[in-house]
Amino acid sequence: MREPEHPRRDEITLTGVLHALSDPTRLAVVRQLARDGERKCGTFEVGVAKSTLSQHLRVLRQAGVTRTRCQATHRYVALRRDDLDELFPGLLDVVLEAPDGVVAAR
Repeated sequence: MREPEHPRRDEITLTGVLHALSDPTRLAVVRQLARDGERKCGTFEVGVAKSTLSQHLRVLRQAGVTRTRCQATHRYVALRRDDLDELFPGLLDVVLEAPDGVVAAR
């Protein structure tokens, strides 16, 4: 299985991250990763078809929010927390703590 491409830290943009986090399904994926750590691709509880989940995971990976690694025939997804905290301090905390559909000002 081929390793997917990931943006380098210096290629991650605020607009790309905000776009990736703007979708409720992708936000649910990120919340699960923040809570549980790395997960196997098929184990997310988001209520969408596998093909739809794959598209959401691709958007998160291409935006630099997640990292996907291959092991044998499985793919594992992890949050790029260190990179995001370095580039945009506090952003992920605000987004993860906000109620669904609302990002409160601090």
